[in-house]
Amino acid sequence: MSSKVPTVRQTNWISTIPHLVIMGIIILIWHQFNPEKAFLFGAITYLAISISLRNLIPKDHRNGIRNNNAEKFKDAIPDFEKSYAFFKKHEWIDKYRFITLLSSSKMSYQEMALANIGFCYSQIGDGIQSKKYYERTLKEFPESGLAKSALKMINAMEKNASKDHM
Repeated sequence: MSSKVPTVRQTNWISTIPHLVIMGIIILIWHQFNPEKAFLFGAITYLAISISLRNLIPKDHRNGIRNNNAEKFKDAIPDFEKSYAFFKKHEWIDKYRFITLLSSSKMSYQEMALANIGFCYSQIGDGIQSKKYYERTLKEFPESGLAKSALKMINAMEKNASKDHM
């Protein structure tokens, strides 16, 4: 099932280097037990760890994405709020997500959560809350291209709406 809702994934390619190092270490460990199948077992172990970390730790974020893709935007907002709160409380997990979650995302989970909340509010027709969350995203993450683009679009629409009322 493909989603009609746009999804942005930005990859920090340099963070793949630690992933390869971790996979190499796992392969070396397996090599001590089974040299013939060390690569296969190491790759499977890395994959299992990677999938487990990404499914267990950011579960609220994943629930939010699932609701978002199902166009259940009101249901997604609390999930993204919980995700933001978790990663705000445990900033080190988010900051070092290339190791702690084996995630190569350029955007932090906190930035993604705020921008996703802004997107959800826009989809349910609450432009004021949407703008508020995109502004908050930009305040906390000044380089957020996603928030900058969304605010430009909102401001352009507001400008056009005010011209129509004149």
